[in-house]
Amino acid sequence: MKMSNPTLGARLEPRRHELLFRAATLSQRTWVTPSYVRLRLEGPELQGFDSPGADDHIRVFFPAQPGGEIREAPNREYTPVSWDAEAGWLDIDVALHGGGVGSQWAASAPLGAPVGVGGPRGSMVLVGRPDAWLLAGDETAVPAIRRFAAAMDDDAVGRIAIEVPDAAHDLPVAAPPGVEVVQLHRGERPAGEELADWLDALDVEERPFGCVFGFVAAEQSIVRAGRALLLDRWAGDPAATVVKGYWKRGTAEYHAPH
Repeated sequence: MKMSNPTLGARLEPRRHELLFRAATLSQRTWVTPSYVRLRLEGPELQGFDSPGADDHIRVFFPAQPGGEIREAPNREYTPVSWDAEAGWLDIDVALHGGGVGSQWAASAPLGAPVGVGGPRGSMVLVGRPDAWLLAGDETAVPAIRRFAAAMDDDAVGRIAIEVPDAAHDLPVAAPPGVEVVQLHRGERPAGEELADWLDALDVEERPFGCVFGFVAAEQSIVRAGRALLLDRWAGDPAATVVKGYWKRGTAEYHAPH
C-alpha cells in the first residue's frame, strides 16, 4: 500500500442528546467467553433509546436493591451493542477483569435485578466514507469495533486487531472480505503490550491510500502507540481519528474521554 495525503473522505461530527436516566432490569445473560458476558437490560423506559455513534458511552448504574436512588448507585461506562427502541431492550457486553463493581454485577446479579441507564450524553458520528479502516483494541473496545465494522461498505479495505489473553478468549468481528481481522494473544504479558507492538510494527509503507479512519482503544498505555501510528507515521486526519484509553491499570473509577 502506498502513502498518500489524507482526503476529506470521512470525519467525526459531534451530536448532543438530552441526558435521560432510565430504569430497567437484567433479563438475560449470555457468556461469550469465560471472561466476556453479554447482558440484556429490559424495561419500558428503554423505549426510545438510541445510540447513533459507534463509540458512544452510556453509564450503567447498579443499585443494591429495588427502590434505591438510581443516580447514587455505583456505576460504570459501557458501549451499547444493540437495542430495540420499540420493544424496550438494550444489550451491553462486559469484559470481566479486576473484580470491579461492573464485573461482579455482570457475572452474578440475578435475573430481574434492577439497573439504571444514563445517556448517551453525546455522540461522535462518522459521516462520509473512509478509503480504508484501522480498528484496534482489547476486549473493552470490541463493542465499538463491531459497530464500526457493521457500518463498512462491502468493498471496504483495512485492518482490525483485537487483543485477548488466548484463543479461548477470541472475540470474532464480522467484516468485509477486504478487511483483515487478527486476534492478538497477549498470554501473560500486561494488557495492551501485544497490541502496542502490533501498532508499532506498521510502518509508513503500509499506510492505505486516501482517508484512513483510525480507532484505537484499550488500556491507557495504548495511546502512545496509537497516536504514533495514526497521527505521526501515517499523518492521519485528526477529524477521522480516535485514540483513547478505555481503562487505566489500577484505577477502578477511570472513565474514557468523550
